[in-house]
Amino acid sequence: MNATISKPVETDRAGWRRLFQLYAEFYRMPMDEATAGLVWSWLHDPAHPVKGLVAKGADGQLLGLTHYRPMPSPLRGRDICFLDDLFVVPEARGSRLGEALIEAVVEEARRQGWPAVRWITAEDNARARRLYDRVAKKTHWVTYEIRP
Repeated sequence: MNATISKPVETDRAGWRRLFQLYAEFYRMPMDEATAGLVWSWLHDPAHPVKGLVAKGADGQLLGLTHYRPMPSPLRGRDICFLDDLFVVPEARGSRLGEALIEAVVEEARRQGWPAVRWITAEDNARARRLYDRVAKKTHWVTYEIRP
């Protein structure tokens, strides 16, 4: 697929918002304008750790997004990269666009000196897991969560 990957700019806001909504729906997470607006502001705040990239088709339409951030790794004594979100529109899946977005995050990790890129996904996200199994090593870590 012919796409370019770049940091989101103001003219990408509506397209990013659409993708972020679809991503939230995929994971059955509620999404409102206040939350989306906050995340958008994070992406444009140089002091905020969350960064993002978008993938644009030849026509300029946004086809995918990713959000990532530094994550302290105490046992390493340094930050690694945590890839929080990755989403590609259904019509672009299978085009290696997701792989290109991951590679763009890996390139940023190299620039930052982060020795690893880590992420999680839902166990039943079979299509994404096929991609992840191809480009990364599955760890033995199990994730737990408490909601206070």
